[in-house]
Amino acid sequence: MLTDDRPRTRSLSEGAARLAHCARSSVRLLDQQHRLTPELAEAIAEAGFARYFVPRRWGGTTGRFGPLAAAVAEVAEVCPATAWCASLYAAHGRLAAYLPHRAQQELWGGSPDVRIAAAVSPPEAEAVPYGSGWRISGRWTLVSGADFADWMLLALPGAPARSPEQRFVAVPGGDCRVLDTWRSLGLRGTGSNTVELDAVPVPGHRSFTVADLGIGRPGAARCHSVPHQLVSSLQFAAPITGAARGALRDWQAVLGAKRGADGRPAAAAPSAQRTLAQASAAVHAAQLLVGHAADRADRGVRPGQGALPLEAAENIRDLAMAADLCARAVDQLFRSAGARCQTEGHPLQRRWRDVTAASGHAALDLDTAAAVYAVAAARGQAAEEAR
Repeated sequence: MLTDDRPRTRSLSEGAARLAHCARSSVRLLDQQHRLTPELAEAIAEAGFARYFVPRRWGGTTGRFGPLAAAVAEVAEVCPATAWCASLYAAHGRLAAYLPHRAQQELWGGSPDVRIAAAVSPPEAEAVPYGSGWRISGRWTLVSGADFADWMLLALPGAPARSPEQRFVAVPGGDCRVLDTWRSLGLRGTGSNTVELDAVPVPGHRSFTVADLGIGRPGAARCHSVPHQLVSSLQFAAPITGAARGALRDWQAVLGAKRGADGRPAAAAPSAQRTLAQASAAVHAAQLLVGHAADRADRGVRPGQGALPLEAAENIRDLAMAADLCARAVDQLFRSAGARCQTEGHPLQRRWRDVTAASGHAALDLDTAAAVYAVAAARGQAAEEAR
């Protein structure tokens, strides 16, 4: 967490450029140590990502989704792992805004530049009544950026006593034990480790329900009033588009330095030109889908009760499709680049690993997205015919 005398950038785009520059020299180190460096964790906060969705009353930005997606993609062109953590620290600040005022003051009363990690999948955990809240024990896996989180938002698995609904609880990072468990094909530098609690007391005011996320917060700033389903996939799709742009750039550099068997530039071969056209078009289409999804979030559906809004289903569909387009494009580039690019540490190999890992996130599963959209579209069609 930054103190008030630490430097901050004037805009997120400026911060993203500085963060990308800072990350450029650390890409290999992140792969080796399986987490961010302390310097990069601080740079993410200095760039304005942690405060991006923090309410203005605490000095936050309450920003828009479009600029965030663009900034995350810019960083991901250089280092997808850094961009992934920056995107999630921002998104988790938005989630923490659903906490009661007292808990928000505990988080942000000293500074809005608080890094928050989260585990949204309920684990095997136990919440025993204790005072106004609970004593919580359990393990949460795949918590990106956990090593450098000032606070954690952790999902509880059922209905603890005095709480009939599934909840998230906010826990200070110092009360959590981070286990070094992250060993992944890609996104190695995200440090998506396991978080463990052992009978940690959590007061009741440091919690909010999952149902709260579904309806947004009426009367709040736009970024806090949209249903969570409208934006839940955006934080994962945005880094993928930037990583795919970086892969395209790396592939062009490889082909530009390569000669075919006939001595001619490899980039001049019809097969290479076709690969370039297809992959670049797919990445561009993915960027448009992500941009459109962010625009829906910035101007679209307002909170409400009942079924999933069609706009949210469209975003779930489009963001899953964007990830799929990028994964297919990068796979095509990687296969066409030749065996030399498959060596450990080659930039294109690293891009392929990162995009493959990121596009496999459950929030971007295309079959699930298709099913969600089909139901919403059919409901919308039935409502239109009933008019």
